[in-house]
Amino acid sequence: MDSLLHHHIVFANPWWLLLLGLVPLWIYLYTRNRRRQQAYLQVSSTRGMKQLPVSWKVRFRSLLMVLRMMVYVLLVVALARPQVTDVLQNVNSEGIDIVICLDISGSMLAQDFHPNRIEAAKAVAKDFILHRPNDRIGLVIFAGQSFTQCPLTIDHDFLIQQLEKVHSGLLEDGTAIGDGLATAVQRLRESPAKSKVVILLTDGVNNMGLIDPMTALQIAKTYGVRVYTIGVGTHGVAPYPVPLPGGGTQLQDMPVQIDEALLQKIAQQTGGEYFRATGNTSLRRIYNQIDQMEKTKIQVSSFTQYADVFFPLAIAAAILLFLEILLRYAVFKTLP
Repeated sequence: MDSLLHHHIVFANPWWLLLLGLVPLWIYLYTRNRRRQQAYLQVSSTRGMKQLPVSWKVRFRSLLMVLRMMVYVLLVVALARPQVTDVLQNVNSEGIDIVICLDISGSMLAQDFHPNRIEAAKAVAKDFILHRPNDRIGLVIFAGQSFTQCPLTIDHDFLIQQLEKVHSGLLEDGTAIGDGLATAVQRLRESPAKSKVVILLTDGVNNMGLIDPMTALQIAKTYGVRVYTIGVGTHGVAPYPVPLPGGGTQLQDMPVQIDEALLQKIAQQTGGEYFRATGNTSLRRIYNQIDQMEKTKIQVSSFTQYADVFFPLAIAAAILLFLEILLRYAVFKTLP
């Protein structure tokens, strides 16, 4: 639980502040009356008067009006009863631990997604991570074997750095769905989070690995891990880059084979859901849907205390009023 303290200034009687609108009118009337009170003397030339000294009392006689105006403003603000509010917020965040389990086998280089399946999956996963600042997220990659690319962490900048390093060829080729899922569950096994989630993305059929997918499914159920599965690939055939004998690659249409029955079973028996992504847009929509279904619960309770601060303003107004009276009758008494 995190506690946040906010300070604000409010007014209990804000309508008194409308009286401040009289200040410009006061200044206008004072200026106009001053001009009318000026004595005028017609002379042939004022050249000789420029050297005459101007009394400091004349220079500072507007100080009385300024002081009185300050007294007025302070009293108006005091009548509005300014208050300092201390708002204490207790934020109780129930985070979710999530492991993204990403297939990086050679088939993920198919270009039915732009620029290919693996890069599209990385881009969407990055956006998903950035939208979940309160959750610990980890990354497991798998092909013919599995590997923890990043353990559960709240340092999402580091996580994204590790995600960007992922590419096909890091692991022995193949599709070990059981190993990938088991490794992801292992990352969550000792998690204290109330919600533990794996997002497993693959484009193939389990054909390698030491752990059978059904065994991995039972492990996930044992530790209360909810698994969302995503089958990646268009329907029918997709262009795959095929190595040429002399070097380089050539695109060749090959059939898309996804074990949807297995992915559906894993999702259903763990309380998750299965999705089929056939392009960049549908993949992004799937991640957004998972994001909505796995919302972090945040409870905020607020406690507000009010403290009046009008008294210091009233004291300041009294001091300035006393100063204005003292100057008017003791210092500027010879002024008209």
